Amino acid sequence: MQADTQVKWFVFEFNASKGSTSNMRRHLKGKHPTVLLPGRQEAAAAAGTIPETAKILASANTDPGVSTNTTTSSVQIFVMSPIQPLELSKANEALVKMIAMDYQPFSIVEDRGFRTYTQALDPTYVLPSRATVSKRMLPNLYEKVRTELRERILTVPAVCLTIDRWTSNTTTSYVSVTCHYIQECKLHSKLLDCFVVTKQDTAGNLAQGLSSVAHERGIEGKIVACVTDNTSNRVTAVNEVLRWNHIRCFAHLLNLTVRNAIQLPAMQNIIQKVKNITAYVRRSTVASAKQQTSQALLQPKQDVFTRWNSTFYMLERFLQIKEPLVSTLAVVDPQLPASTLLEWEILRELLKKAAIEFQKQSTQFDSYYNLFSHTYVKCSKAILMARGLQRMVADRQRTPGNDETISELVNCLAAELEKHFGQIERVHVLAEATLLDPRFKKPAFVNERYAEEAVSRVVLAMTRAATPALATEEHRAARSQSEPIPQVWADFEERVASLQPGIQNPHTEALLEMNGFLAEQLVPRTADPLEWWRVRAPVYKNLSTVMKSRLCIVANSVPSERIFSKTGQIITNRRSSLSTSKVRELVFLNANI
Repeated sequence: MQADTQVKWFVFEFNASKGSTSNMRRHLKGKHPTVLLPGRQEAAAAAGTIPETAKILASANTDPGVSTNTTTSSVQIFVMSPIQPLELSKANEALVKMIAMDYQPFSIVEDRGFRTYTQALDPTYVLPSRATVSKRMLPNLYEKVRTELRERILTVPAVCLTIDRWTSNTTTSYVSVTCHYIQECKLHSKLLDCFVVTKQDTAGNLAQGLSSVAHERGIEGKIVACVTDNTSNRVTAVNEVLRWNHIRCFAHLLNLTVRNAIQLPAMQNIIQKVKNITAYVRRSTVASAKQQTSQALLQPKQDVFTRWNSTFYMLERFLQIKEPLVSTLAVVDPQLPASTLLEWEILRELLKKAAIEFQKQSTQFDSYYNLFSHTYVKCSKAILMARGLQRMVADRQRTPGNDETISELVNCLAAELEKHFGQIERVHVLAEATLLDPRFKKPAFVNERYAEEAVSRVVLAMTRAATPALATEEHRAARSQSEPIPQVWADFEERVASLQPGIQNPHTEALLEMNGFLAEQLVPRTADPLEWWRVRAPVYKNLSTVMKSRLCIVANSVPSERIFSKTGQIITNRRSSLSTSKVRELVFLNANI
């Protein structure tokens, strides 16, 4: 290229008299990433992204006055329009969301296949570096979503919290706090925080962390209930230290009920034999191969201690594959205690009459009412499910079988249900939520006394909610009066004022609303109660306000447990060095975007 020659190329220009072509190349790479230099040309050609115009312009000399040497021909390529800043910002945000939602590693931006793929989609988009994604883009998106969530929660009248604790394979403990609230007659579930616990697992330390989360999110005066499992330090932290309304997780209580009932020696002997045989068949390649050749590809199932129904499924599958299991164990001879004919008969009778009925009843309630879902109203179904299970076991007690073990098991199950759920109608928030559910109302209660007490508490809550509005109206009326009321008319004015509904007598208005609500027909049990409230809220204005602070309560701590089911996919052996702050940000974004 000739000295002192000003070379113009589309939207940029440079002076070739200063520096070398290496400087020019470095300038193009750093300032003009959309220019397809020879190295980039080859990558783009491999991806098939060079337009036809680029091929034409690359071989053409558009300026006859400029000599066509090697340096010039290497720059004679098509320059695409650079990506706009707004589009670049959207693309970068979508990249971070993909990493958080799919639990992708930050190093994906350095993978050759992923870079080739993004180049094929848009050659003008330059992937950010791994450090940029983790140190700048991820924290920025975390703060953005966190701020949006805080502003949204500040507008709701009441929230319900669930908490759970989990320890990773790096022995780091985390506590998840989920928040549930009703907005525009829709139940929302969000993760407030997933913070690290560095101190000893005591009630005081847990309460301190929960109090900090509530203060940062601005919900200290809005927490109507907090749901946890039955761990003593969590119950103490919520009940005694924080003074929040505590609800024991329904799923944990149900699991505890069944686990205690099957502690009978005869049952434990059968279950332990099944566990040993199942573990051996799944562990031994010879036994597993022999078992598969004996019948269809049905494998034994192992149970999980925290899920009572997993024991049911283990026993059910064990009975289904009895014949191939017996033949397999006879061939491999693992020296394991075999089940006797009596134990096989007890197992068959148990699954046929007792356990399978309990399982079906639980599944039926779950199917009808979505008790363990996080998108439907839940707490109003807890009383119905508890009473349904008690009724089913009571019916089984009235028709005992021939086997003494099963009869004893049914009796233990009835005693455990009464122990854990016998007083469930006396739990105030659960009773009030059931009353305010247009599908259930008073008929859901076995004891009419508890239903009437729930009505009284809801009416009182409505009166208190209407009191600030009453004070405002009275203040405005007082300011608008330019002349004092004569003494002779004072008594008459007071009596007239006491007869005006809605303003002067909020308790009477609350009673009228409640009576009108209870007089309406029940909606189908498969209907959405919040949709009913969306339509009827203008009619029951004060009652709908109380409803938002009751139907937002969940019946279990499953939402918090699900957070950690996903977190295990983040902290793996390959990503064990991931910092706790990055784990916190990734878990938060995954749950809230």
